[in-house]
Amino acid sequence: MGYAISREYLKNNLKPVIEDWKHTIYLWRKTPMAMAGFIIFVAFVVTAVFAPALAPYDPNAQDLKNQLQPPSVKNFLGTDQYGRDIFSRVIMGTRVEFQIICIVSFISVTIGVIIGLLAGYFGRSVDEVAMRITDMFMAFPQLILAMAFTSAFGANLTNTILAISLVDWTTYARLVRAESRKIKTLPYIEAIRAVGASNSRIMVFHVLPMCLSPVIVQMSLRAGTIVLTAAGLGFLGLGAQPPTPEWGIMVSEGRSYLVQQWWISTFSGLAIAAIVFGLNLLGDGIRDIIDPRIRR
Repeated sequence: MGYAISREYLKNNLKPVIEDWKHTIYLWRKTPMAMAGFIIFVAFVVTAVFAPALAPYDPNAQDLKNQLQPPSVKNFLGTDQYGRDIFSRVIMGTRVEFQIICIVSFISVTIGVIIGLLAGYFGRSVDEVAMRITDMFMAFPQLILAMAFTSAFGANLTNTILAISLVDWTTYARLVRAESRKIKTLPYIEAIRAVGASNSRIMVFHVLPMCLSPVIVQMSLRAGTIVLTAAGLGFLGLGAQPPTPEWGIMVSEGRSYLVQQWWISTFSGLAIAAIVFGLNLLGDGIRDIIDPRIRR
């Protein structure tokens, strides 16, 4: 009897979840551009995970006898001025970019959510101070501010990640603040507060979960901007330093050879364009699927 009740209980409770997932998959399949972005993103992640196995050569191994060679069977995308295989460097560069996206997203989302949640929930002086600090960071172009931080901290990959994180959190702070201000006034929050729940419990277990959907959408949309900022810093010599196979560095290194040896900069530039394009398509698809108006 107990088994039958448990089975019936699971059936009744899992059915709405299963139906919701079926509807989500249906919407995903009906959005071809989002599917294209998802495929590009999956290819990017798989390449980043298995980069050492996919790269035919050591990306930093120099062969001066084989320098500036055009694309061939031996070197699919040619070689650079040091004889390094560009295909191997582009493949290994996916791991560097993926690492930057993951760490920057985690740090910036954490900072932005905490500041936005505190500002939106408590309001008044907390909100005023938090938003003025946010406005100070948003008053400068993101790349310019990231350049200032990397110049102060020192140019390397770790400081690049830290600098981008310190300029990318403002969007999440604004978003979470607006959401939490609306959610804290809902009747069920008032009821929870009336039964004696603490502010920290209400924020963590009731307000924060309601803010996660727009944060996830924004995070997917911001991923492409993170790649562009990292590549821009690398191109200017303020990001990751040689011989790190970072795409911005590769574009910068090939600019002196752009007319004759076009392949040095071209393929790394195409890699940047492809992943940013795919991430933007993916972000748009996630936004459309999560939007309740479209789901209806």
